[in-house]
Amino acid sequence: VQLQASGGGLVQAGGSLRLSCAASGGIFSRYAMGWFRQAPGKEREFVSAISWTGAITPYADSVKGRFTISRDNAKNTVYLQMNSLKPEDTAVYYCAGRGGSYSYTPKSTTGYDYWGQGTQVTVSS
Repeated sequence: VQLQASGGGLVQAGGSLRLSCAASGGIFSRYAMGWFRQAPGKEREFVSAISWTGAITPYADSVKGRFTISRDNAKNTVYLQMNSLKPEDTAVYYCAGRGGSYSYTPKSTTGYDYWGQGTQVTVSS
């Protein structure tokens, strides 16, 4: 399985971005997908995840109410809509995937087998 993240960029505080992660290979509709981010000098942290059908979507407390994860299984793509962006959201954002049960939505990096290359999000104050 290969994952290709895109959509990052430079945005002012309060603005919005939508990240995309396109998957190839494997059976995308049976993969849990997640978004993580890593700021300079910090560990990679969980942002959000989504189950097979999108019915289960946990979020980190820091992004709850501002970010929305979704997926289009027909397009083999997962999205992260980011609104009301803050300077502290600045990081490289990574998408990740792994096959699992219907409700599988891991919040740990060890819960995923496949990773995209990352896309930079920079929020200016």
